[in-house]
Amino acid sequence: MQLKSPALILGVALFGMLLAISVIAAEQTKNDSVVKDGMLVSLQFTLFSEDGKTIQTNKGKDPLKYVQGQHMMIPGLEKELAGMKVGQEKHVKIKPEDAYGSVDPKAVQEVPKDQIPPEAQKVGAVLSGRNPQGMPITATVKEVKDKTVVVDLNHPMAGKTLVFDVKVLDIQPSPPPAPSSAGQPPQPGPAAKPAQPATPAPPK
Repeated sequence: MQLKSPALILGVALFGMLLAISVIAAEQTKNDSVVKDGMLVSLQFTLFSEDGKTIQTNKGKDPLKYVQGQHMMIPGLEKELAGMKVGQEKHVKIKPEDAYGSVDPKAVQEVPKDQIPPEAQKVGAVLSGRNPQGMPITATVKEVKDKTVVVDLNHPMAGKTLVFDVKVLDIQPSPPPAPSSAGQPPQPGPAAKPAQPATPAPPK
């Protein structure tokens, strides 16, 4: 009966341990290279209307960056991006309820003319501001009357089915939040504007 030396046994054990660690590390890297909550994603996109007309694209420009799971994208698109890998492309169609919602008739309101800048008192002008909760909002001028202006607070893409061609360019762990000054805890403030495709101009 041949006996193996303790050094050989130890060497085999160490090799097996290192191999296991390598497999775990490779699996961790694999998991980190997919779009999942907490990852900073760089995205190339083209937005189309349902009839195939190009509305907006960032091809040849800086990528769109957002953190998955932070509700910085419309819900339907964020759901479709989950699990994608670097270099992967996808064609997706997003229904209104998973994008900017349905058109709300109550969002069409009349406001006094003196509350609207003179240069914006024309049909099609887009106004921007914040609601009482501090969230950014846009309004489109629909009609100009003698003493009032009719504005539509619905998002220009409300009620529309959106079609996207997307490509994941990069995936990185999201950077930690910056520490507050003087060791004080961060104070709540108005929510930042989501890092979603910019609001396209309403069709004329």
